[in-house]
Amino acid sequence: MFRLIAVMLIASFIAPSVADAADRSRLGYGRLITNDFLGDLQDRERTGSVMSSRVWGPEWTGRLPTGFGDLIELRLGMEVLAPEDLVTPAAGTRPWAGALSAGIHSHYRHRSVEYAVGAAIYMTGPQNGLGRLQQQFHELIGDTPPSDATLNAQIGNGFHPTVRMEAARVFDLGTSSTIRPFIEGQAGIENLMRAGVDFTYGNIGKGELLVRDHTSGHRYRVIQNSANKGFSFVAGADIAYVNDSTFLPQNRGYNLTDHRDRARVGVHWQGEDASAFYGVTWLGKEYDAQPNDQVVGSLRVNFNF
Repeated sequence: MFRLIAVMLIASFIAPSVADAADRSRLGYGRLITNDFLGDLQDRERTGSVMSSRVWGPEWTGRLPTGFGDLIELRLGMEVLAPEDLVTPAAGTRPWAGALSAGIHSHYRHRSVEYAVGAAIYMTGPQNGLGRLQQQFHELIGDTPPSDATLNAQIGNGFHPTVRMEAARVFDLGTSSTIRPFIEGQAGIENLMRAGVDFTYGNIGKGELLVRDHTSGHRYRVIQNSANKGFSFVAGADIAYVNDSTFLPQNRGYNLTDHRDRARVGVHWQGEDASAFYGVTWLGKEYDAQPNDQVVGSLRVNFNF
């Protein structure tokens, strides 16, 4: 069923994109690197991810279009999840997992509600090469690489169609602050329902398109308004109920926690020829036997030449 839904969603995005290609232009590009070394200086659990987004659509007016499929985002992702001990993991700790993803999303509004609806394909297992890549990178920087035994026990080869939808509404709190409650549903690589809120103080982000990073929950800038200068401070929190996870299979004996929590803070900066973002996110435990919660850091630096 998930595969059928994913194929239908992807087809519905591609069809209008091809038909209206002459009316579309590339509107923006965004990316975000998240790593626990940028947070609590550790190397485990949701240890690292990279998200990259490219957006096409009609002329950007500072607001989301009202039509589904008018604005299309291509999102590429990479994520590594690892046990606390990369050489000899303790019994019951997370299996090593790596995932590559490619997805198509549409961002639009209906009345006062903002929607992000999309479908993606995740590739897991040794076939994606992320295990060997982490080994080589750790050897290069002189850090302990994952052992062959750890990688041999990783989540296996698979392709996981995934659908995702977020609905949110922005409320102004004066001239410089906004609060944005949201709900999110996902089925595929992980099945979950999430509810949360984002708070922004400052002008960075106004009249722009920001999309949500799946690991940290931070929203990163894709369509930017360079007229906004200075700083914006952001904070947010959410809670999710997860009833199935490819990364923590129940047939291996993993019991998911009753809820999955996140809390985050960050700062955007925009100058004349450069911009930057740094944020930290506290991630609660995802399974009962998880040794500790963790803090990850997210970073983006951009120079305009």
